[in-house]
Amino acid sequence: MQASRLTRRSALVRSYSSSEPKQTNPENQVEDGLEQPSRRGYQLPPHYHIAHPNLAEFDPQLDASKVKVFPPSPKNPFVNRVTFRNTEPAPLPPNEEPRPSASAQKAADGEDEMQQINSADVDLKQHLPLTPGEINNLYQFPLFGRRITKQTGKGKIHRMHQLIVVGNGDGLVGYGEGKDLMDPQRAKEKALIQAVRSMDRVERFEKRTIFGEMSTKMGSTKIILRPRPVGFGLQCNPKIHQVLKAAGIKDVSAKVWGSRNPINVIKALFRILHSGNQPAYMGDGIGGKGRRTFKGEPIQSREAVERARGRRMADLRT
Repeated sequence: MQASRLTRRSALVRSYSSSEPKQTNPENQVEDGLEQPSRRGYQLPPHYHIAHPNLAEFDPQLDASKVKVFPPSPKNPFVNRVTFRNTEPAPLPPNEEPRPSASAQKAADGEDEMQQINSADVDLKQHLPLTPGEINNLYQFPLFGRRITKQTGKGKIHRMHQLIVVGNGDGLVGYGEGKDLMDPQRAKEKALIQAVRSMDRVERFEKRTIFGEMSTKMGSTKIILRPRPVGFGLQCNPKIHQVLKAAGIKDVSAKVWGSRNPINVIKALFRILHSGNQPAYMGDGIGGKGRRTFKGEPIQSREAVERARGRRMADLRT
């Protein structure tokens, strides 16, 4: 009874393997032992018929190498074999010159860089608006010098930093900053060049003081300048004293509130002395906010703008 049930079950189960031969489709094409798909319009890629190299065979160009055998020694009883590949440079085309070595290329790059730096310095000095004699007659005050450090991924880079103020003592003054990798004297020369190029005129009342009280704020540094009578002198911060002396201002009192960082003090002072950095009704012209009473009023008169900015305006006609 059990044997008959097994026979019936085996008759119902379909076998996985079929002994019938496979029917080949005439659309299938066999080439190089590979059968193509039976899709209509299928074409082989262009590189299919290219004969690829056999990597198992020796190639005189790709497999060129040198073998060095080290015989056994008292310290090493084994035979060692070392294979050197790609040790010889590939042959160059007939019209191509060999490349220089890395050390020679580095030396040439260093010389070119030094020549560019020196030529840049010479060009700057040649194109200054003043002659060497006029530059020597200027007031030159080195106000600030320090050694600065820049942290990079490869380490720290140290440089020398100099800040110089120059002026002719008659209403012309400017400042400049210079940096150099090692030489502080070279940094001072760069600062002098920048200071001479940034010189601008300062308007003075009676060629001795400013026209009115002016103030500005830069960062956490606030400066207030007030005009004083004849013979009052300069009673102010020592950095401001040097700048006003170079500009030819003789009677002024100044007060510095907040931070007395010399760089911020000098930059804020030049913001006051030089032309306003903002147009009318876009602040007070020297970095401060505009007055609330100016809202809705027409444009200011020329005299009002001159008094607010502390310098006279020039007519520009095109």
